Amino acid sequence: MVNPPMNVARLAALDATQAARVLSEVREAALAGQRVPLAPRPVIEQSWGRMLRSGVDPDRDFRSGLLPPEEVRRRREESPLRHVLPVLREGLLSVADVAQHIMVVADADGRVLWREGSAPVLRKADGLGFELGADWREDVVGTNGVGTPAVVRRPVQVFAAEHFVRSHTSWTCTGAPITDPRDGRLLGVVDVSGPLETMHPATLSWVDAVAKLAEARLRELHVGSLERLRAVAAPVLARLDGRALVVDRDGWSAAVTGMPYLRRVALPKSLVPGRRWLPSLGWCAAEPLGEGWLLRADEEPGAPAASRVVLDLSRPERAAVTVSASGSAGAWSRELSPRHAELLFLLTEHPGGRGAAELAGDLFQDPSRTVTVRAEMSRIRRYLGGLLQHRPYRFSDAADVEVVLPDNPRDLLPRSTAAVVAHRRTAPPTERPRPA
Repeated sequence: MVNPPMNVARLAALDATQAARVLSEVREAALAGQRVPLAPRPVIEQSWGRMLRSGVDPDRDFRSGLLPPEEVRRRREESPLRHVLPVLREGLLSVADVAQHIMVVADADGRVLWREGSAPVLRKADGLGFELGADWREDVVGTNGVGTPAVVRRPVQVFAAEHFVRSHTSWTCTGAPITDPRDGRLLGVVDVSGPLETMHPATLSWVDAVAKLAEARLRELHVGSLERLRAVAAPVLARLDGRALVVDRDGWSAAVTGMPYLRRVALPKSLVPGRRWLPSLGWCAAEPLGEGWLLRADEEPGAPAASRVVLDLSRPERAAVTVSASGSAGAWSRELSPRHAELLFLLTEHPGGRGAAELAGDLFQDPSRTVTVRAEMSRIRRYLGGLLQHRPYRFSDAADVEVVLPDNPRDLLPRSTAAVVAHRRTAPPTERPRPA
């Protein structure tokens, strides 16, 4: 009979020291492959499994190199999280300082960019390597309140011996991911940490609520910036004939004329003025306008420029697609939702094409769910444009597609239940798929 998972919050609320002792016994038994008296919580057990597969040493406190101060400053200046620091400080710091906690904000790469709070706790954090510029990805330092929420994309509290690495077991961490409200892309993680005796069951809900306030603030800032750009764009578009639109520097549309509304246009990483080929528009002229770009589409769209498409599935929960076009079109990248990553992988497995019913059968074991498939494929085509054909769905002949797989096949698209994905997870190395 399988033991039920332990209720860490209830046990720690009654006696944190006793809870830590029980968790230590559970951890030692689980890592030794022995029968555990109480099962660890599923989110922790799954994280431990990832650590064992990736080779993290539970008895070695690995410290990767700190980022130099100038790199920390550069990342701070480029991170959207800098705009919501006042929200995070107001919501967390006053309570954290009294409760002997610190607030830590890390970017999507797990690098600590900001760290504030109780001075004595900050000194203790130094001893754990919880410093500015430190790398706290889960696959580097084990199960923790920064790296684990970034992987599972939800708030996680890691108490005492729920940490995978032994030297962290005197600590309690509660982290929540902060995502870009425009497209769901992970921006970073906000974490509240302190000595294990400071653990409180309500901390998880508290940190999650403040993270959601930060995301709401980012949404307000985005709407306001588009409204300002729209005011600049309106008189310009009124004088133009043909198809044109104005987008911000990230490709989000502020105003459109002569064509259906596009929510977003995938832009090259470094867009410069001139004639460019963009997947959703074809050939167009790009001109700076205010805090964004005026894109005037050719009246006779040409064939898609030959493009290299890299589907990067190497990191669990962080799939991305990168397109680099020939000529002067530049390159752009986009983080993918698990569903979009799964669909694109299925198309690389079936280069001849796949119909909506076939994809529905692959995804849901139900060929009748074509409406869901068509809706998702329509969203994908908004950013891949002519590089993705339909009837059947397939990559165009202009696309040279490469798939980057995880080092461990079992980490391939962890949420997918598609049979072809399950087969690839268990296939020996010689059977692993080659680039499409």
